[in-house]
Amino acid sequence: MSGDVMPSGSPSPSKLPPTLPQFSHINRYWDPQLGAFVAKLLPGEYYVSARNEVICTVLGSCVSACIRDRTRNLGGMNHFMLPIDQSLGNGAWSEGVSAATRYGNVAMEMLINDLLKAGARRQNLEVKLVGGGRVLAASTDVGANNIEFVRRYVEMEGFTVAGEDLGETYPRKVYYSSDSGKVRVKRLLRVNNTTIMDREKAYLRNLQSAPQSGGVELF
Repeated sequence: MSGDVMPSGSPSPSKLPPTLPQFSHINRYWDPQLGAFVAKLLPGEYYVSARNEVICTVLGSCVSACIRDRTRNLGGMNHFMLPIDQSLGNGAWSEGVSAATRYGNVAMEMLINDLLKAGARRQNLEVKLVGGGRVLAASTDVGANNIEFVRRYVEMEGFTVAGEDLGETYPRKVYYSSDSGKVRVKRLLRVNNTTIMDREKAYLRNLQSAPQSGGVELF
């Protein structure tokens, strides 16, 4: 992971850096291996950081958009499970933010709007896309639907995708450096239990797994 982070193995700082108030519920901690503070996202969550932080999540059929202002120390990531919530057409929330943002149309709008409110400029936004694996044994390919949605969304909004790792049949663990824009994806080629799949099934009607593959920097 590139970026201005403390060296690997650095002792834990005394306290977490401040965060925007709407993200006080996000699980954040110091990772001595990365030498950085990490914000860990669950399905339906998103996070924006104006500091040197790493945002981490695990994706099965879900998709994450990693978006930052290229000219500022400002970036964020979301984690959505389903493409569109038709019930939100009038702009109303369903069961609260965590429920609404499991849908791609809401998750993308919320992330971009909070980036702009924090000082990002729309013309400077860089987008990278990850996830959408076919990990559920279902007649409907949820991952493919998510990929189709997010590609259509960024095209309609006029964004250029700077990098992507989408599709295939495996879950992914994602690390995103909010200031540098560096994305590292660990493909979980072997998972020792069904936590991801079970969680996604429950989320539809992300992770206790043991990856058996090396990290691959894709972009």
